[in-house]
Amino acid sequence: MELEHLFVPIMVLGSSHKIWTTVSAKRKLVEMMCSVFVASWTGVIKYHGPRPSSRPYQVFVANHTSMIDFIILEQMTAFAVIMQKHPGWVGFIQKTILESVGCIWFNRNDLKDREVVGRKLRDHVQHPDNNPLLIFPEGTCVNNQYTVMFKKGAFELGCAVCPIAIKYNKIFVDAFWNSKKQSFTMHLVRLMTSWAVVCDVWFLEPQYLREGETAIEFTERVRDMIAARAGLKKVPWDGYLKHNRPSPKHTEEKQRMFAESVLRRLEEN
Repeated sequence: MELEHLFVPIMVLGSSHKIWTTVSAKRKLVEMMCSVFVASWTGVIKYHGPRPSSRPYQVFVANHTSMIDFIILEQMTAFAVIMQKHPGWVGFIQKTILESVGCIWFNRNDLKDREVVGRKLRDHVQHPDNNPLLIFPEGTCVNNQYTVMFKKGAFELGCAVCPIAIKYNKIFVDAFWNSKKQSFTMHLVRLMTSWAVVCDVWFLEPQYLREGETAIEFTERVRDMIAARAGLKKVPWDGYLKHNRPSPKHTEEKQRMFAESVLRRLEEN
């Protein structure tokens, strides 16, 4: 029954009636759609901390386990999220529904998109009427036991960075989405046929760039906060290696450095 209600916001957002074209109405409809999704998984979600509000010069950043992270956060507040373009029915929802709340899409394989998205981000955070901006700086889904390196783009916008820590309880189902092995449709089916999706979400204190602090140091400080709150282990890996194999030159350089390190230790002994 819950999934039947997904057609309500889709049809309404596609309507030209002026009552449904207001910003507040679009926000409520997107929140409703995401609540239906969460109900279809028998979601047990606990939110900790103050509810996010719309104000200029702020960006929210969160660790990333699955595309459902966005849905869980969106049922609380209609965020404008930065998201990879997807084909199929996910792309249809992106185009027909999520664009209405100011979401920004990118193509991971298009280098030109980075510059365009960067401009859109800077423009978005300056307007008080825009929905809060949400970014997953890991850039890929991680298994909710580790946190990989954050991309620093969200930390170079000159605004407050509001960390969000997300932790799933695997007692009923593992919420991690391995996009290399499973489509998002089958991932949702697995969640819907499980007993429940249990999750805690913490909205942490806003953070600001400190005097003398670099963007990379700021990025790592916020990652430390999220990792500590969600009980995740930090690892120095780039999440994009999941999608793109490192060049042979880069691999050979790492091998050379490792070999030199081993030789130095052998000589010392």
